[in-house]
Amino acid sequence: MPKGFFNVPTPRNEPVLSYAPGSKERAALKRALEEGRSKVLDIPMYIGGDEVRTGNKIAITPPHDHKHLLAHFHEGDSTHVEQAINAALGAKELWAGLGWEHRASIFLKAADLLAGPYRATINAATMLGQSKNAYQAEIDAACEFIDFLRFNVHFMTQIYAEQPESSPGVWNRMEYRPLEGFTFAVTPFNFTAIAGNLPASMALMGNTVIWKPAYTQVYAANVIMLVLKEAGLPDGVINLIYADGPVVGEVVFNHRDFGGLHFTGSTAVFQNMWKTIGQNIHKYRSYPRIVGETGGKDFIMVHKSANAKEVATAISRGAFEFQGQKCSAASRCYIPSNLWNDVKKFLLEDLKTFKMGPTEDFGNFINAVIDERAFNSISGYIEKARQNPLNEIIAGGGYDKSKGYFIEPTVIETKDPLSITMCEEIFGPVITVYVYHEENFEQTLELVDSTSPYALTGSIFAKDRYAVELATKKLSNSAGNFYINDKPTGAVVGQQPFGGARGSGTNDKAGAKVNLLRWTSLRTIKETFVTPIDYRYPFLDKE
Repeated sequence: MPKGFFNVPTPRNEPVLSYAPGSKERAALKRALEEGRSKVLDIPMYIGGDEVRTGNKIAITPPHDHKHLLAHFHEGDSTHVEQAINAALGAKELWAGLGWEHRASIFLKAADLLAGPYRATINAATMLGQSKNAYQAEIDAACEFIDFLRFNVHFMTQIYAEQPESSPGVWNRMEYRPLEGFTFAVTPFNFTAIAGNLPASMALMGNTVIWKPAYTQVYAANVIMLVLKEAGLPDGVINLIYADGPVVGEVVFNHRDFGGLHFTGSTAVFQNMWKTIGQNIHKYRSYPRIVGETGGKDFIMVHKSANAKEVATAISRGAFEFQGQKCSAASRCYIPSNLWNDVKKFLLEDLKTFKMGPTEDFGNFINAVIDERAFNSISGYIEKARQNPLNEIIAGGGYDKSKGYFIEPTVIETKDPLSITMCEEIFGPVITVYVYHEENFEQTLELVDSTSPYALTGSIFAKDRYAVELATKKLSNSAGNFYINDKPTGAVVGQQPFGGARGSGTNDKAGAKVNLLRWTSLRTIKETFVTPIDYRYPFLDKE
């Protein structure tokens, strides 16, 4: 059979469609939303080649309309986790042995399906199930996921092409094998692209996967699985299960063939998983790979030379898009005294124009938070802030869960830079502003660096280039993604690989080839063409 060194299509970032009135994409998305609301789906687990229905049904409702039923999904137990592991191990040999170009073809086809016939479907599922507006769904569920799939294939070929030098008479080669055993992906509710990328990136490198999504993301996860199956993903390569986290962990982390964890979620959960893996390390065939992206307390740092309107817009977008439910969302802001009055004026003007309501109404910029648990947590932080005499809620502060889990975009001005809403992750539409004396820029940089245990994203606004350089140096460990004169959200695959350190994770950068390397186990092969037949070296000869 003829072979070759294959060049894959050069990846380009998927264009973001506008969904402007009268556009084809707007009409298609409206139809998909209507179709989604018109029926109640019955969503199975996907284990091996089986659609598994347990009868233990859990309802899925839109966060912005929690009395409307979208679907039920079937919750599993420990036996289904074991079944999924067996399916993954059973599929491993054939999948790992498949030519890399055929693995690549599956995920490239999935990208084209998402860019074409499934685009409205995946966006509508994200809008209904996660309460994202049309634009937020488009940049996430369609564009970012498509970019992950296409760029990861490109990065895979770069990895495979990296080969060692060979000396005369020797040919050195490097194999990039998948990890031994099975891998485990745990994905969050807030990004459909992350939910798809975590299992897909491991599978692309020849691994087989157990995938556990957040229950509040199952509605869109089901679409991802349908797309992958239509693209030709073989049975057992990615096994999609819905079971309680501790139940899954008890089986997965005690299995000798557990090979790696790809996680996005809370810091506390990730740390507990790491601890459990460490306690069980003697049980495993290999040392498992552990990759995690967790929390953030992301900042906007402002210098006295900054433009007030630019800062206000960065807060409006960076703090409140998708209701602040992004790991990268701006949550604390440090503004110099000479700019605060102007920033405050522009910000409040923006907030007055925000419209809040269901995602099906494209005029709404703000939608609902994900569920009642999040609603109660976020509103609890607002009430704690309200009780602190050093705080003033200058915008928002209201909330209502009678129809949907709606929380007003809230701005807190504090005189205490170590108050609770300046330090703890809230994961909602709440930002706290600390106004510092305009001449205390360098001291405030130290405050920014020391306030939070996280180090995910952050930004500096300044026209003074010396101030930009100083902030970049002083905050070098404060954010894995650092933005200059821009909001701290919106990383693009292939342009700004994403991830943070400290309490924010292992900084293995989703959207870069370094992440894919984590899912490989390298083997060096040295072949000698003329093999020595005498152990003696010339130095042993007599004079």
